[in-house]
Amino acid sequence: MKDKQPDFPSHVPPKDLDVIVLTHAHLDHSGALPMLYVSEKKPIYMTKLTAELVDILIRDLLRLSSYFLPYEVLELRSMLSNVLPVNYGDEVQVKEVRIKFFDAGHIPGSLMVLIEAEGKRVLYTGDFNVIPTRLLKAARIDLPELDAVITEATYVDVDHPDRGELEERFVSDATEVVEGGGIVLVPAFSVGRSQEMLCVLAAHYFGYDVYLDGMAREVSRIFLKYPDFFRDYGLLERAIRSTLFIGSRADRRKACSKPGVIVTPAGMLKGGPAVHYMNRLAKDERNAIFLVSYQVPGTPGHNLLNTGKYAFGNRLEKVKALVKWYDFSSHLDKTRLLNFLNSLKGGPKVFMIHGEGAACEAFAKDVVEKTGLEVKSPINGESFNL
Repeated sequence: MKDKQPDFPSHVPPKDLDVIVLTHAHLDHSGALPMLYVSEKKPIYMTKLTAELVDILIRDLLRLSSYFLPYEVLELRSMLSNVLPVNYGDEVQVKEVRIKFFDAGHIPGSLMVLIEAEGKRVLYTGDFNVIPTRLLKAARIDLPELDAVITEATYVDVDHPDRGELEERFVSDATEVVEGGGIVLVPAFSVGRSQEMLCVLAAHYFGYDVYLDGMAREVSRIFLKYPDFFRDYGLLERAIRSTLFIGSRADRRKACSKPGVIVTPAGMLKGGPAVHYMNRLAKDERNAIFLVSYQVPGTPGHNLLNTGKYAFGNRLEKVKALVKWYDFSSHLDKTRLLNFLNSLKGGPKVFMIHGEGAACEAFAKDVVEKTGLEVKSPINGESFNL
């Protein structure tokens, strides 16, 4: 049912918590946190950049979905007032527990967390990436001996293409469309992916107009305040400064009137300005829709990739514009995760989360066979002793 309220975690009573750590701003990690602040005031660690991004993302979530949420903006404010900002390399002491923070390489401000208590070390990876991108450095993987690692398993059934070759193909394809008189629409996530696409175009000296719309504009302005979180801040600054920000209907009409590239949320075409541009651009065969984000099954972007059709109002029609997908993932893939686990010292137990069940089961067998590590895929509320 469309109106069914989403499930929220309830197995950890807020009063039982001493401290909370948020690895990064994406809503699948941050979206439920304000409900912990209805009656409690617990300290919460995150980077300053993450705190700013969380504020934007959850306010937008409240605006769009407040009917389904068990909290209001008051709880968001309470959460943010309890933030204790940390940077990469920082260590904090919470009672007998030592916590250290590393760069996760996933999105700007993202953290990996090393926890030491009672002579044991546990690494919580959060979402992470072990290859550098135009936007970010790779995750820090020089770690001490571990007793356990809790790792994401988002892409344990695929390997991503070579990043350099992917960039060249994307820029070459965009250039071909624009030089043929077309407009390239790039639906992209507001946080990270939109800015990375600007950096990719700038790094390859793309010589045509690039526009940015939606929430990605505000996120880009925030990024410029935090130079230490980026692989090449000079490139980021050049990319953003040379981009034309769309701030009005007249700007949108102008962007749709001549060849160029438009980068805008939503990355899966579920909403945002991308819907407006689809209505304007998708029926012209000179134009192109370049999807650069993961497309969840059932979303308009996923349906477009698989059927070539898009819902214009209530009518499902064939899209005449060129449609392509480019795997600019911010997660590590099957081979890199296996190599990462194999590189860990101490023979830690592996707990896989944030992945699909069948894919995790198949990958777990590979891990056991190739590394000898013990692997588990816990369910919500399940506990283990080390």
